[in-house]
Amino acid sequence: MEMTIVHLVRHGEVHNPEAVLYGRMPGYHLSQLGYRMADGLGEAFQDRDVRYVMSSPLERAVETATPTARAFDLEIVKDPRLIEADNKFEGVPVNQNRWILAHPRYWPWYVNPLEPSWGEPYTEIIERMSGAIAHAIDHARGGEAVLFSHQLTIWTMRRFVERKPLAHDPRKRECSLASVTSLTFADKQLLALDYWEPVGCLLDEAADMVPGTSSAQTHA
Repeated sequence: MEMTIVHLVRHGEVHNPEAVLYGRMPGYHLSQLGYRMADGLGEAFQDRDVRYVMSSPLERAVETATPTARAFDLEIVKDPRLIEADNKFEGVPVNQNRWILAHPRYWPWYVNPLEPSWGEPYTEIIERMSGAIAHAIDHARGGEAVLFSHQLTIWTMRRFVERKPLAHDPRKRECSLASVTSLTFADKQLLALDYWEPVGCLLDEAADMVPGTSSAQTHA
């Protein structure tokens, strides 16, 4: 029975002076602190048996993945199944003014928070993330794969494997910047889930140090 570990890594801090919910919008890159976080992740993984590196195609995820891929001389496989969840609030400066979410124009989007009605259904996130994880197991069998994604996608997957309701309070997510959620499999049977923060010492310097600080899937 082969043991394979799949690490789900949230990207580092993003340069976002407009404080918008950037979602899938292009052009959002790591901040200087974010690049330091990425380097720290590369150092944290260098003594592991990493055989495969996958990333969301968004810039911030690929930039976070680069030092880890370089450490093992591996190609970054960009996979759209790891992309950020779709969100109707994309482009709205929710991180600058939290009260903007209470504006009547957005009320129709809150009809069904269990789906949720303002964004990609949780069940669809689970379907694509599960596919990406299964793909990674096949390519890193007996070793480790590192998948670089986003807060909501990782947290939704974690709640699924822990058999918890998918609808949740974003402020209570345990998925900090550059954090790692590790899934250990025997063949494709999940044996364990672990959470760790390899660059936790840098979080106090981050503008977005709280794992989930707003409603409506705001942080990627």
